[in-house]
Amino acid sequence: MDSLPFSLPDFLPGQVWLVGAGPGDPGLVSLLALHAMRHADVVVYDALVDQRVLGLTNAEAIREYAGKRGGKPSARQPDISNRLIELARQGLRVLRLKGGDPFLFGRGAEEALALVEAGIPFRVVPGITSGVGGLAYAGIPATSRETNSAIAFVTGHDASGDVPDTVDWAALAKAVPVLVFYMALKHLDRIAEQLIAAGRPADEPTAVVSRAATPAQRVVVAPLAEIAEAARREGIEPPALVVVGQVVTLRERLDWLGSLQAATSASG
Repeated sequence: MDSLPFSLPDFLPGQVWLVGAGPGDPGLVSLLALHAMRHADVVVYDALVDQRVLGLTNAEAIREYAGKRGGKPSARQPDISNRLIELARQGLRVLRLKGGDPFLFGRGAEEALALVEAGIPFRVVPGITSGVGGLAYAGIPATSRETNSAIAFVTGHDASGDVPDTVDWAALAKAVPVLVFYMALKHLDRIAEQLIAAGRPADEPTAVVSRAATPAQRVVVAPLAEIAEAARREGIEPPALVVVGQVVTLRERLDWLGSLQAATSASG
């Protein structure tokens, strides 16, 4: 990166950089994110950070796992924030590496606010969120002029781990043509039921994208009323995205990754 026609900001001792690692494919990491990875003294990383991306970090950097996975023993958010502050106060360059984008269902805002309160200088480096990049790898555009001019990103569970009770399901079902749910696999039956009860067609095209933008990516497509059972039948596991809307029908023509894999297999 020394030959770039522009300069990148210095990663200074005592700073914390909140960096998005993207949905999986290391090629989707930004220049600024890679710059941070190369200069960090310590990397505090999440469960959703692909190991190939982690391999891009400074080999001499200390790596600390701070993953949070639903239903499994996980680090407490206050403990993670306090650890970032502690490391920064030691004069280290602290890289907080998160899957996707740190400010979209990544709890980056909570960590940034803790840094502000502690007087720790920080920088946010956005990443490609799985709700956009992961869908693209599944051949499903986030928007298309023939299907939708609006999209909503929705969490599949709240802080308690249950289906969010703050969501206006009736308004969501009627107002937004394409819905993308993060972390929704566990409650997919209930979410589908609530959407249908609120007026969403039971036969609306729906897809589940598991481990998006990684070699283990799998995609299941079924009507909304059947998608939860289809995901179970196919053994789909988290992390997974759920996308509801007519835009899912475009996958039949736009599954570029599947086409490339088929061509590679044929030539091999």
